[in-house]
Amino acid sequence: MPAFDGAAQWWREHDTLAYALWAMWCTLFAASAFYGYMLVQTGGMWSAPLDDVFIHFDYARSFARGYPYQWSEGNGYSSGNTSLTYPMVLGAGYWLGFRELNLMLWAAIVACLSIVLFLLCVGSLARGPRTGADHQPTPRWLQFLVPPAVLSMGALDWTLFSGMENAFHLGVWGLCLALALRQTNLCWRSEPAPYTASEAPPDQPRAAPSAGKARAAKRLAWWTGIASAGLVATRPESGVCVAVFGGWCAWHGHRSGVARGLRGIVGTLIAVGLPGVLLLIAQGFLNVALTGEWSANGGIAKLFINNPFMSPSDMWDRYLSLLGYIIPRLTHHHFASQIPFGWLIPAVALVPLASRRLRPAALMMWAHIVFWMLTVALNNQLRWHNERYAMPAVAWLMILAAMGVGVVASQASTGRKGLLRFSWALRPLLALGIVVAYWANQAPRMKDQIWFFGRACRNILDQHVTAGLVLKKLGVSRVLVGDAGALIYMSDRPGLDLIGLGGYHAYPFARATVHGLGATIELIERMPVGERPDVMAIYPSWWGDLPTYFGRYLTAVPVRGNVICGGAEKVLYSADWSTLDRDGTPRSLRTDERVVDEVDVGDLLSERQHRYNLPQPSVGFVRYRVLADPADSRRDLFDAGRIIPPDYTERATVTAPQASGRLIVRMAPEHETKTEVSVAGTVIGTLTTKRRIGVWQEVDLRLPEGLDGTIDLELTPRGGDAVHYHLWVVETVPTGTAAR
Repeated sequence: MPAFDGAAQWWREHDTLAYALWAMWCTLFAASAFYGYMLVQTGGMWSAPLDDVFIHFDYARSFARGYPYQWSEGNGYSSGNTSLTYPMVLGAGYWLGFRELNLMLWAAIVACLSIVLFLLCVGSLARGPRTGADHQPTPRWLQFLVPPAVLSMGALDWTLFSGMENAFHLGVWGLCLALALRQTNLCWRSEPAPYTASEAPPDQPRAAPSAGKARAAKRLAWWTGIASAGLVATRPESGVCVAVFGGWCAWHGHRSGVARGLRGIVGTLIAVGLPGVLLLIAQGFLNVALTGEWSANGGIAKLFINNPFMSPSDMWDRYLSLLGYIIPRLTHHHFASQIPFGWLIPAVALVPLASRRLRPAALMMWAHIVFWMLTVALNNQLRWHNERYAMPAVAWLMILAAMGVGVVASQASTGRKGLLRFSWALRPLLALGIVVAYWANQAPRMKDQIWFFGRACRNILDQHVTAGLVLKKLGVSRVLVGDAGALIYMSDRPGLDLIGLGGYHAYPFARATVHGLGATIELIERMPVGERPDVMAIYPSWWGDLPTYFGRYLTAVPVRGNVICGGAEKVLYSADWSTLDRDGTPRSLRTDERVVDEVDVGDLLSERQHRYNLPQPSVGFVRYRVLADPADSRRDLFDAGRIIPPDYTERATVTAPQASGRLIVRMAPEHETKTEVSVAGTVIGTLTTKRRIGVWQEVDLRLPEGLDGTIDLELTPRGGDAVHYHLWVVETVPTGTAAR
């Protein structure tokens, strides 16, 4: 029929445009459901379901104001925002005029554009990339299954529209995929033969690719590498994705003859992977130059492999527990409202492996999924934030599931020898049954996620945003926070982050958090008095005695119907740091002595300067005390130290006295202690303390004369635990010389 033929011809010419419109419509439909209900819950105000979104906003505002990669203006460079690119994108919106809460509107626009880009790029994957000379593409309609499949997952939509970098990350990933597929298709593209088929010798081998084709494939590999560097800059875990893309391009370059031999494979791997590797190396050097740490603050605070108190077996157990959590959490909760149906998605996602035409692409996608999950299981935060760290793998799984449904529905998509050999009439019915079974169990989850999104946005608005506005009205100088997000963004005041994601110059607050709260307070003690926070805005249940010793209650901001905030009340305290040591000298220092060197145990910077050896697995956790100052009983004195079990040795390198001198150690023992002291492995004496609860004690030991330069000092408790809060090396001042 001419009319039918004409319609088919029109469709073949315009299906790419139709797919783009379909992807945009699906994205806007899903976005309207989540953002629409958010506006209902918040009374028409823009908000975000996670306080972490406002961390991105903090960095974005600093970018727009000319302070790149500063969480709080004036705090200096910070590696706390793990994504290097997303704050720049948000900063462009702030510069364009999306200020205050309207920056969330810009984040929503970025999310929608990123999702559309992602869907456009994966469309060609669903059609099946060229992987051989006899390749025939799968039906072009199969790509139309991808957008509704990806956006039908409630938890995935929650993450994509949350304002976090997940949607932008998938958009960049899609760009890398498109370039990798283009390089693959170029490798397999036929070239004109130098003779006709009738002229070709019957035993003529396949001609080698032309030099021009090889150069073009190499250029595309480098472009894939450049895009992959952007992917790593967006999420560093994407290094595993770059490895998969590199393997994909190298394998097809080798098989097609474009990049033959070991040299060709290595060259392709270098082209795809080197830009990302160089970026990570450059970031590491920048971090160590400006913060003293190779790793980013987020990695220090979140990855359990950076926890010095865990043994390898502890880490392995934690790794297995996180893997054992996330897979059932997805299949038994997010994928379906009833447990057995949660396995339907991964089962259908395996079906493309049965299609000869889709198998290479399916293997690549499964490699992304497996390696991503194995990587993010290193993150202690995997359990939180609606499992957002696992959601890229969920998006890729939904693409495979859409392809699987297409394989089941289309006889042509499996080839003659496909594993799924049903009649043409039963195939669509089976595919429809899969879709109905999935949606019947996902629809309740989608409804829950939309409600959860709106309520979480309202919670953040009611507590975090409101508390930030209260701080702004108070006109505080610097705010101490335990969650670096909306409090600083809405107050627009300088901040100090207890967890360390925000960063403050080269002070290692992120690592101090891992060691214990006492280590964090030691760093605050190091800060100039005028730079210390004058107000704390924290959840008191998170921080033990911190508000008791260092705060005075001001007010509290409650939240009702809480589903996302860390506590029922965000409490504001006036900070009081008067108990922090004012001069750092031992209270038992005599008038004829001066301090040669000191090790403030628990102060990570002091420990680093003195090559302090602890902590180690299960040993050296920091504790602190606030007790009466021995020099003035009317005032209290703070100090922190490490808990050292018996027969464990703590070491430090200190400056030796030039004349006769003493070692002074501050302790607060709750039982009698004995600590063996050695210099360079030779025991020089024992420090003994009496049982005096609630009192600082400073015990001393005479150092041998004749020591010169630096010495290795060793302290080993015997018979019980000990905490050495502060070590001083002092020397007798020669007559006529003023003591320090």
